[in-house]
Order: sequence, then C-alpha cells, then structure tokens
Amino acid sequence: MADYLSSSRDSRQEMLKELGLADIYDLYKDVPADLILRDGLELPHGVSEQEVLRIMKKLAKQNKVYDSIFRGAGSYHHYIPAIVDQVASKETFLTAYTPYQAEISQGILQSIFEYQTMICELTGMDVSNASVYDGATAAAEAAAMCRDRKKNRILVSAAADPEVRRVIETYSWAAGGEVVMVPEKDRHTDLEALKEMLDGTAAAVYFQQPDFYGTIEDMDAIVEMAHAVKAKVIAGVNPIAAAILKTPGEAGCDICVGEGQPLGLPLGYGGPYLGFMAAKKDMMRKLPGRIVGQTADNQGRTAYVLTLQAREQHIRREKASSNICSNEALCALRAAVYLSAMGREGVKDAARQCLAKAHYLQQELAKIGYVRDGEGEFFHEFVTETPIPAAEVNHLLDEHGILGGLALDENHILWCATEMNTKESMDEVIHILKGACA
Repeated sequence: MADYLSSSRDSRQEMLKELGLADIYDLYKDVPADLILRDGLELPHGVSEQEVLRIMKKLAKQNKVYDSIFRGAGSYHHYIPAIVDQVASKETFLTAYTPYQAEISQGILQSIFEYQTMICELTGMDVSNASVYDGATAAAEAAAMCRDRKKNRILVSAAADPEVRRVIETYSWAAGGEVVMVPEKDRHTDLEALKEMLDGTAAAVYFQQPDFYGTIEDMDAIVEMAHAVKAKVIAGVNPIAAAILKTPGEAGCDICVGEGQPLGLPLGYGGPYLGFMAAKKDMMRKLPGRIVGQTADNQGRTAYVLTLQAREQHIRREKASSNICSNEALCALRAAVYLSAMGREGVKDAARQCLAKAHYLQQELAKIGYVRDGEGEFFHEFVTETPIPAAEVNHLLDEHGILGGLALDENHILWCATEMNTKESMDEVIHILKGACA
C-alpha cells in the first residue's frame, strides 16, 4: 500500500451523492458563509518532486548544525540507536493514532502495550496510558485528574520548567481551577514555603525531578508533606534520570508524568514529542486517553486490545475532565524501541554518563570563574554565574560551532551535558571561555 492515496473527483462526487449532498460545501452548512473560502487559497501552482527536493535542500543549507550541544532546558541531545529509525520508519507503524480495530492492529497494539510496560518499570508506577501529546500536556492532564469539587488548588513548584507551568495554568484557567506557585530557593523547591501553603484545599502538588535547573529535589519530603493533608503528588520526571534515581513509585507519588523526548526522539525543532503518564492503581480510571491490555483470543492465543479509555471525554464533552482522545503512537513506538535496544543497563549507563560529564563540566567551569548558582545534588544540568554577559558567552561558543547553555538572564547560564558530550568537547568550551576571561 502506498504512503498516501488521494481520492479522484469522481469518487468524491460518488460519496457526496451517497450522503445526499450536492457538493462539498453542504458538509459545512453550519459554518458562517463569510468564513468559507469558496475560491480556495491563492497558492502557486504545484511543482515536481525533483523541484521540491531541490528547494528543500537549498533551505536545509540555511540551518546551522552544531558540532557540540550544551543546552537542555526540556529537550536533550541523546544517542539514538540506528534500529529506532529503522523500525519506526516501517510503513506498518507510520501512524500517530490509536488503532481501533484490534483484529488488524495487533502489531501496533503490542508496541503500545510494551511501551506502557516499560514506562511503568521506569517510573515504578502501576499503570501507564498510551501516551499524550507532550510532557507539558501530561502535567496539565495530571493536574486535572486531581481536582474535584472540594479541592481545586494545584500547588506548582516555581523550580519547574516555566513552559510546563504555563500550560498547567492555561488548562486550569479554562477549567476554573486555581494554580498557586510554590517559591524556589537556591534553585529548588522551597520546602518550608510548601509546608505552609499546604492545607485541606490543596488538590495536588506538582514538582519536577530533577527540576528545571537540574537540581535533584527531596521527593520523599514533598510526598510526606502533601499526603499529610491528603493532597496528591504529581512528579514530572526526566526518563533518563529515572533510570538511576529513586523512582516516583518508590517515593509514594500518585502520578508520574514527563517528556519522553529523551527516549529515542530527535530534537526536531521542538517536536513532535511524547508525553508519558503513569499512575498508581487507584488513579487508573482517571487517566486520560487509552490503555492497551493483553488478553487471549477465542483460540487461546495472546492478543492485544484497547482495555480502558475515559468514556466521559466523548459523552460529557466540554464538561469532561479531559478531552484527550488520541495518543502519540509513532513517538511511543520510538520510545519502546529505544528502551528495548538500550535495555536496563544501557539506559543506566547513559544516565551515569550524563551525571559524570555534567559534574566534570561544572568543576572545570568553576575553575575559570563560572561558579555554580544553587545548592544540592544535580543530574545533567546546572546553573552558573558568568564573568562576562551570557549572550557574549554563547556568541563566542557559536563561532566555534558549539551551542552553549540557555541564558537565564544576563549573568546566569543553564548548562547541560549528556552522553553525547566528549571530554574533548568540554575541554574546548573551557579553553574558549578561559581565553575570553584572560
């Protein structure tokens, strides 16, 4: 079967006739007439495949490809085994949608089932859904899972990714919920402030592990304080870090969410990405989207089916707690293949390399005046002060084909190191910046 089959003019007319419609515009009779473009868009005539390829290559040359990347802030440069692209590019799997007909979709259903299983193993939680659009959406959906009539306040750590915080705020605003920011202190959640803010009206606490600044939060303390007032705990985790840190499940978190991009997805200008969601068993029926389960057919053979989806999102529509109806099946497949190819020890090794290389970079930067700003242990990101303006730091590195860290303000940079950064590349950064400070 070809990648794309268009319908002919005759076949479209035949379908319209079967529906009892005169033309295509009868399908849009409820849309105001002034919003319909009957004459179509003023677009240039199409060109051949060869011409398109030539144009795209010319545009691609305008991109700047960096030899070394030291920036994270939510999207990370990791090694992707070749088998990930090989499997995910098979035409059989090229879909972003949940398969509805189990009898002809066993391969895709099994891949999602394996993905769910591995997410549960990685997070220590009981159940995972078939994924959502991205990590920020997952966090906002998790907050919606925790709100009810009596508890409508979501406490969000100010040390979490600012883009994730904004998505949570937008979702909550639309649902009439309240979001309250918990202050940060020394680049991590202020636990004393959190304790004072927690009361009987708090539905949940959201924090990230590690947080936006790379700092490892005291997950046990957050869980203990939240559960003391019967508030739920939502942990936003980095999936690579989860391989070596204490899992949210072990700490007693109620829901675990995160951005699945580090699991075999290229940076890709910010997408498409993957939002993973996992929860304890008692929260299972509140999970948005779908869950694929394993069963047996009438001949006793292993089979996979859609076992659970929140029907209220179809029935209650705008009154539903969630309107997620699909999943990122192709991105979830990439994550499943990545985790399978890397294995437990492979993911742990990648995490250990991230940890070791980030600490090496931090120590070497400190020697030339880039002192760390913040306290506590960190994973593969950290903030430093800058002896020269942050913009100038990144300009110097850019001239050498290096993408520097994220400038938080004029005097602070958020650095990141992964298994892709070699000692030579890190030493080159130190050499360049040392010369600038001399």
